[in-house]
Amino acid sequence: MTGNDPVYLRVVEELRAQIVDGTLPPGAPIPSRAQLTQRFRVGETAARHALRVLAAEGLIIGRVGSGHYVREKSVLYPLQRCRYIDHDAPFAADMQAGGHRATWDWRSEAIKAGRETARRLRVEEGDPVIRTRYVFRTEGKPMQLATSYEPADLGRAQSFPEEGTNGRKSLVARMSAAGIKITDIRESVHTRVPQPTESDLLDLPTGVHVLHVERTHWSGDRPVETSDIVVPGDRFRLVYSVPIGA
Repeated sequence: MTGNDPVYLRVVEELRAQIVDGTLPPGAPIPSRAQLTQRFRVGETAARHALRVLAAEGLIIGRVGSGHYVREKSVLYPLQRCRYIDHDAPFAADMQAGGHRATWDWRSEAIKAGRETARRLRVEEGDPVIRTRYVFRTEGKPMQLATSYEPADLGRAQSFPEEGTNGRKSLVARMSAAGIKITDIRESVHTRVPQPTESDLLDLPTGVHVLHVERTHWSGDRPVETSDIVVPGDRFRLVYSVPIGA
């Protein structure tokens, strides 16, 4: 720190260091605002702001009427990016491989392609596409969101199979049944701040970002499906298998 830094940063840096090195273990109470003002000789505003920053970083959580506590460390589940592509739900295969029970709900509907969806599918804006939204759960807890888009002219029926939990064939199987062979899968991954609906659906603590995977299935030089996969950044690690050419 320099002499020009805000005084609350002194509080943030010391508490952060104690959380990282384990001096304040998961579940440990954080000193109250009054205690922080006395300990660091700062004003209540600085103490309040320091707690707000630590919560925004995802290091502590606040409990109404009880104070703040160090967040429990999350178990990072592996998400395999190059396996299980022919499984009904690759996410479920990952969870089952780790001994966890996975379920998923989904709903399909016909819509008109927006600008970004049209660009990714190489169709015209306003063309009909099939949108399917999924919520994947582990032991009943929402863990992944996905929204996929497929051109409506690929032979897929406009009347959809029964919606609900599980009971839906994989994309590879459905495309194969329509005579379409998937030849390539491309992904782009970035982190971002979750949207309010995503935070609610995934029950995200304050300060936790999400991993956003943009995935597109190709048949030759044509994209036949594109999807947006959203997972909590504090619960998963992406695991890639990179094939080596002969």
